[in-house]
Amino acid sequence: MTERQMQILAAIIEQHAEIAAPVGSVMLAKLFGVSSATVRSEMARLEEMGLIAQPHTSAGRVPTDAGYRFYVNTLTEAHENEREHSLPDRSARAIEARVGTQTNRADRAIRSAVDSLVDLTHNLGLATIGDELYLSGIGNLFSQPEFAQGGHTQAVAQLLDNLEPWLREAAPNEPLNVYIGSENPIGKSSGASLIISRFRSPYSDRSYIGVLGSTRQSYAKVMRLVRHAGAMLEEVL
Repeated sequence: MTERQMQILAAIIEQHAEIAAPVGSVMLAKLFGVSSATVRSEMARLEEMGLIAQPHTSAGRVPTDAGYRFYVNTLTEAHENEREHSLPDRSARAIEARVGTQTNRADRAIRSAVDSLVDLTHNLGLATIGDELYLSGIGNLFSQPEFAQGGHTQAVAQLLDNLEPWLREAAPNEPLNVYIGSENPIGKSSGASLIISRFRSPYSDRSYIGVLGSTRQSYAKVMRLVRHAGAMLEEVL
């Protein structure tokens, strides 16, 4: 894939997260300072690769699960190269401020971190606290336009119903784990992404904190915040 194709894919993903609609060539042409024909040609190649799709004739394009996966892998590689030497941003500091007042109670600290993620990402937040799965922000999840359709809602509900036993069984082993749409072992047709961080707590060496939201979201921001929340909880607990 060329550098420009990677940039166009990233732009489609980021614009789609903002507008919740297919992204057209005119918008991208203005963004990149090239002709619409050039953008359409590049979009056609991305579509051939299975990274974007055209939901309706004459509509713009939306990312596929494969497109999101490519993008998330690129973000993960960038993080590995940077190792986040930069100072935390305002959102990360907001999590620190909220959790910092609860360090004498592990359960309250974890709940505070989850509630911060809910406020900052507008997703559903979740964490394991011992044998309990704490959920917050379910209204955020079902307010997304994608979940207005009954089929998606049922698939997300199935995912939530089975999330706790699945986490125990799968025990995701990376510091940050991202399951996109059909990659989820349950609720494959939900159109949802699960982003979770493993951390050590007084309850378990395999405690988890993260968010569940639409596949259409700002992965760069959400992955950074979930990773930061997990690392911070491990440090203070």
